[in-house]
Amino acid sequence: MDSFSPDPPSSLSLDPVQFEKSKLQRTRELPGDAQSDSFPRQVLHACYTKVFPSAEVENPELVFWSDSVADLLDLDHKEVPYARCYGGHQFSTWAGQLGDGRAITIGEILNSRLEMWELQLKGAGKTPYSRSADGLAVLRSSIREFICSEAMHFLGISTTRALCLVTTGKLVTRDMFYDGNPKEVPGAIVCRVAQSFLHFGSFQIHASRGEEDLGIVRALADYAIIHHFPHIENISKSESLSFSTGDADQLVVDLTSNKYADCIDENSLCEPSQSPFSSCAFCVLLTFITSRFLLYFLSGPENMIGESLTIDYGPFGFLDAFDPSYTPNTTDLPGRRYCFGNQPDIYLWNITQFASSLMAAHLISDKEASYAIERYGTQFMDEYQAIMSRKLDIGKERKDAWASWVQFYIKELVASGISDEDRKTSMDSVNPKYVMRNYLFQSAIDAAELGDFGEVRRLLKVMNMPYDEQPGMEKYARLPPAWAYRPGVCMLSLHEY
Repeated sequence: MDSFSPDPPSSLSLDPVQFEKSKLQRTRELPGDAQSDSFPRQVLHACYTKVFPSAEVENPELVFWSDSVADLLDLDHKEVPYARCYGGHQFSTWAGQLGDGRAITIGEILNSRLEMWELQLKGAGKTPYSRSADGLAVLRSSIREFICSEAMHFLGISTTRALCLVTTGKLVTRDMFYDGNPKEVPGAIVCRVAQSFLHFGSFQIHASRGEEDLGIVRALADYAIIHHFPHIENISKSESLSFSTGDADQLVVDLTSNKYADCIDENSLCEPSQSPFSSCAFCVLLTFITSRFLLYFLSGPENMIGESLTIDYGPFGFLDAFDPSYTPNTTDLPGRRYCFGNQPDIYLWNITQFASSLMAAHLISDKEASYAIERYGTQFMDEYQAIMSRKLDIGKERKDAWASWVQFYIKELVASGISDEDRKTSMDSVNPKYVMRNYLFQSAIDAAELGDFGEVRRLLKVMNMPYDEQPGMEKYARLPPAWAYRPGVCMLSLHEY
């Protein structure tokens, strides 16, 4: 069982050979910014900027520490911190340069299992990509990110992780409802961990800047393949990745003959690398959504990253009742572009933007891009039906019965010959009893802002075992009370963060 202690281990160690390997920071393979100041500006012909954390602190307090994340890491070595440059769309409109406005990578760690992990501080101060923002984070959003990323991990969904949360002892000004009534709220910094924070928008920004930067797109693609999809380099010819265009000359497109096209295919299918539940379809079925910054539930490709990770928990929300039109972000209300029901299409749209970046750099053809993208729709529906069948304990071979399960469900259960006890065990393993709710976050945050972090720690412990019964913790599985539907609980704004 994971523990969330306020006290970190006394040391993080690495043997000498691994220590030397860890110094080979992967990002150095890519072009960096010649300047190292944090003044907001356009950063040209570079993938990142060296920048040091600048958030002011006064009697900082280590509030949470995740032992399971610490187990991934083994290094006590200082690298030069940096913030990534990327671009992207906001509400389908090209926004140009975005970048890490308040996220600063402080180093990369090679652990004892030869896994490379990147550590990033969120809320550590301004970077060249902060624009008019302050680069800081508040306690409430930091708690939400810490709890949710860990809860998602224990649900079985690939996600960035949270190592620790520190209060800064300083106040941060935020206008939560955009109504001209800003308030000072406690500040905090989260250290989040992932094997990669490389965004699709990292490709987009350079593709948008023309011929001079197209070489950087190729460098980024090679970097991603070498470090995150190394099997693509030596992939063998596969008929499943080949198709006839239907043209008169019956041209056959083989994605395995072009590693860059295969890279799109890897990202569009979003096949899980470790967890059997890491697909887009599984996330939809868990009814977890956001309308801003998640890989599967997101607004723009600038915030999609490799290896099928859920990232950057901004104004997100959990569905308390099934509503395809629900969006947790007040900014999304006019058109509900990123509402729950639209998430699969938004994912497809973002994959298309990624493909367009590779096409601009002449790394793939339009036919290769089209085929890789088309495979997403088929794969998504197959995954959706397979996982829903598991959740209802109906075999995939009986998909027709599942499609009309209201009429056939009881008949199917009787025909299966499986005992109720065995069926319950099977279904409990894919249907979590404990899922984070918006009101649970709010109750924990209200107490934390008064200095009591006990409820946050209890939530972390419960969400550590979402599929278990946990006697005495049943209140965390209850449906939301009436007050949970007020603004600021069920729906959030960007200004809260």
